[in-house]
Amino acid sequence: MKHVASFCVVFMLCFFLAACNNRSSHKISGDLVTNPKSATVNSGDEAIITFEKTEHDFGKLLQGEVVTCSFHFTNTGKAPLIISRVTTSCGCTVGEYPKEPIAPGDKGVIKATYDSKGHHGFQSRTLTVATNTNPATNTLRIKATVQTPDQF
Repeated sequence: MKHVASFCVVFMLCFFLAACNNRSSHKISGDLVTNPKSATVNSGDEAIITFEKTEHDFGKLLQGEVVTCSFHFTNTGKAPLIISRVTTSCGCTVGEYPKEPIAPGDKGVIKATYDSKGHHGFQSRTLTVATNTNPATNTLRIKATVQTPDQF
């Protein structure tokens, strides 16, 4: 019984040492951690998304209305702009965006559609736009005050 226990201990020790050796060969550079300035400085050859506006107020809406607004942008950088996804803060909001790369100097539109069904009072929703820019995300906001028919 002592031999089985000793064998198990030796086996586990060998397994642990082999696992440690594998980890050391996969070291990651810490340049961005030790030099945070390099994480925020643009090299000049990147895509840059510039929005005409980042917020839209629909004003007063009748409960159940579905409304849409457009956020126009320009790629003011020197590389193609790629929008990988647009996520929304609520299922009542949908974001539509161009799936093709936007060339430097070209314009594009992100459409936000809001469904006020079941909502009441002041509403604020966000759309998070994930791109190949620095920073990698931009936030757009839509607002509305949803009223019932007797309030309208």
